[in-house]
Amino acid sequence: MPINAKEFARRRRQLMRMMGDGAIAVLPAAPVRIRNRDADYRYRQDSDFLYLTGFPEPEAVAVLIPGRPQGEYILFCRERNPEMETWNGRRAGQTGAVEEYGADDSFPIDDIDEILPGLLENRARVYYSMGRDTEFDRRLMAWINVIRSQSRTGRQPPHEFISLEYLLHEMRLFKSSAELKTMRRAAEISTEGHRRMMAMCRPGMHEYEIEAEFIYTARRHNADLAYQSIVGGGANGCILHYVDNNEMLRDGELLLIDAGAEYEGYASDITRTFPVGGRFSEAQREVYEAVLAAQEAAIKKVKPGNSWDDPHAAAVRELTKGMIELGLLKGKPAKLIREGAYRRFYMHRTGHWLGIDVHDVGEYKVDGEWRLLEPGMVTTVEPGLYITAEADVPERFHNIGVRIEDDVAVTKDGHKVLTEDTPKSVAEIEALVGTAA
Repeated sequence: MPINAKEFARRRRQLMRMMGDGAIAVLPAAPVRIRNRDADYRYRQDSDFLYLTGFPEPEAVAVLIPGRPQGEYILFCRERNPEMETWNGRRAGQTGAVEEYGADDSFPIDDIDEILPGLLENRARVYYSMGRDTEFDRRLMAWINVIRSQSRTGRQPPHEFISLEYLLHEMRLFKSSAELKTMRRAAEISTEGHRRMMAMCRPGMHEYEIEAEFIYTARRHNADLAYQSIVGGGANGCILHYVDNNEMLRDGELLLIDAGAEYEGYASDITRTFPVGGRFSEAQREVYEAVLAAQEAAIKKVKPGNSWDDPHAAAVRELTKGMIELGLLKGKPAKLIREGAYRRFYMHRTGHWLGIDVHDVGEYKVDGEWRLLEPGMVTTVEPGLYITAEADVPERFHNIGVRIEDDVAVTKDGHKVLTEDTPKSVAEIEALVGTAA
């Protein structure tokens, strides 16, 4: 269910309407990144470029020129080359750029130095993401200087540079029905992966063996990883960004897994925590249910008209109440929240925007105030508690790290949990862990 050409064309038209006449937007594709010596990382297109074009190749530049009679969307890309395609795979070429990816016109990327200055000429405003690609910044300024050097012939360079993100990232914040459908598919694949990891888990396995089950699930559905998976057993579950994933899993410990698939460019982001041996201890269950109650309270606050901060505030209230009941904190909830005492065990916020990027673009505040939630936005909801062995609390709570995370879309009437089929109640988890033959 990839995003179709009509959707990309609609996005480009919307952006160009906001840019207005006299403007030009220039977007370079992501460069190839070298992993080691002659080997590259698996290529992943720049998210803004992908959002507007759907074009998957490197060495490309998209140019949008509202009102240009000869064509508003120009794509510079690599030419077809049978020899190079034998080594490195097929290319769209100029014909493919037009016929398959909707460009009005396409030129070889090797000709950009001769052609792009003419497209920039007499344009008043340039929309561009300055500072993200310093090499391309340099090239763009060189093209501008070519025009400036010929000002006596009547050629005029643009006189205003505007951050492309100002318009584009606000667009990306609101997901279309096609985007939500794609994100639901990413969530389904991730759910299957999490279920598989729970079913396969047994004491004596290593974290990387469990991680491999998720990678297998993603790739068998033609998906990638949206980010490097966190697979932390025992004390490692208390490390927020633990990615070593190399230690043995022991009976009596919890396993915290934060893993999401990326499908057709869109991310999912799920965290689940479960007992390695299949049964929660009393202390583990108490902490887990405190976090689950906080997540449920936060998800209820995801609805139009509430602020971005409302789910976080609800989670903090519920977590603080839970920590008092567990004996991790002492005092009145309001005072503990005001003083930030809960941050000893809960030190991050409760969510982030989700979309093409796992930490997706979009402002969280508008004019200094938390922005209001609106239909089409997608956020994660991920409260947690992290109790290390160094914490001055009863020993039965030591090395218990719990986080529960789901992907939640704002609808016109409330919300939809895209990852709702991923097991998270105590009963569901205990019925699944370790059941694979």
